[in-house]
Amino acid sequence: MIPVVGFEGRRVAVLGLGRSGLSAARALREGGAEALCWDDSPVARVAAEAEDFTVLDLGREGAMDGLSALIVSPGIPHLYPEPNRIVTAALNAGVPVDNDIGLFFRSFAASGWEEMDSVPHVVAVTGSNGKSTTSALIAHILSEAGRDVQLAGNIGRGVLDLDPPLDGGVVVLELSSYQTELARALTPDIAVFTNLTPDHLDRHAGFGGYFAAKRRLFAEGGPDRAVIGVDEPEGRFLAGQLSEGPVDDRVIRISSGTKLTGPGWLVFARKGFLSEYRKGRQAGSIDLRPIKGLPGAHNHQNACAAYAACRSLGLAPKVIEAAMHSYPGLPHRSQIIAEAGGVTYVNDSKATNVDSALKALMAFDKVRWICGGLEKEGGLSALAPALGRVAKAYVIGREAAGFAVQLSGAEAEVCTTMQEAVARAHAEAEPGETVLLAPAAASFDQYDNFEQRGDDFAACVQAALGSGQ
Repeated sequence: MIPVVGFEGRRVAVLGLGRSGLSAARALREGGAEALCWDDSPVARVAAEAEDFTVLDLGREGAMDGLSALIVSPGIPHLYPEPNRIVTAALNAGVPVDNDIGLFFRSFAASGWEEMDSVPHVVAVTGSNGKSTTSALIAHILSEAGRDVQLAGNIGRGVLDLDPPLDGGVVVLELSSYQTELARALTPDIAVFTNLTPDHLDRHAGFGGYFAAKRRLFAEGGPDRAVIGVDEPEGRFLAGQLSEGPVDDRVIRISSGTKLTGPGWLVFARKGFLSEYRKGRQAGSIDLRPIKGLPGAHNHQNACAAYAACRSLGLAPKVIEAAMHSYPGLPHRSQIIAEAGGVTYVNDSKATNVDSALKALMAFDKVRWICGGLEKEGGLSALAPALGRVAKAYVIGREAAGFAVQLSGAEAEVCTTMQEAVARAHAEAEPGETVLLAPAAASFDQYDNFEQRGDDFAACVQAALGSGQ
């Protein structure tokens, strides 16, 4: 646990008692504060009481009296699409509002660091797509290189549940826009921006607000080094804002598909090859094509980001390359479930929006595509460049028929259920093809979350293979 500093003997309220909220309450108490907890869910309140926390209705009159801070869980909207009444009450009372990420950064540096040979570092990763894979890949490479590493944030453990770091230890944080938008302290040593595509627009009042939430990771704390994906205008703008000039190697620009040129520090992937350039000269290269855990151009971008972060921490290119070959991939993200009869079965249930599904499709040559679910704003027209790779689409979800109609240019069959879609794709797949779950939609019409959907896909694949259909 990372005890929260700066609130000894003071009262701090925690709004939202999920994983991060309860973790924050425990860390506050460990640091000597009195944590007052509230959640609209009676079950969550009972769980807090079971740990001897004081439960206080933060919506009642006078609840903000005497509070030193209000800690808000990331899942609770605070300003958009409409102001949260409890957050508003705190602001009206002059009570500072923060979240667990802000508490982590204000509390991470501990006494005893002056005795370490190498102080710990924090690598923070944000962006629209690829955050989880990039974060997990960085942690995997560091672990394979023998470094003490912990993975936390939006993946792995809660940030305040981490162990105090060892000499030379590294904490890798995946941070969503929900986590960066409210944190009062954001001071990573290395910050990574993967890419930016429309998502969570209601929460941030539009695309500009969404970008602003991501940008805070770089603007608020001023990381020692920034790794910036420059394949979108926002990334190029951010890199330009942070750089003092063409040779400023505090900014590492990365790209998937574009050869970057210039005197700065550049890492890019083209046609399956990663290249690193510094001061106009090549400093390293990796053939990414045989790495099974990183298929497709979108994963090659993740590889570039992880490579740049690990190079910033002093790892040699050959060390990074060796570790990439042993990277197993993450569940539900381009995860190979099975290979049988020349057909590969891939679970990318995390592809919950059109952009991530497009990238998943582009990673394979001939696809039996399982898609559908709770469609997001914007329609499916952006998938058009990949439909030529689709041998056939098998559409699931309550709105499967409407989803299928939008896939003009690809043969589509309405299956509704995962079991039927997998059975049909399995029966029709030919050697050399990939049966891919990349829904391009949320899961909530049929599942509690994308993980449950991916697990169902895996179970249906194993059932189909086991039955010999």
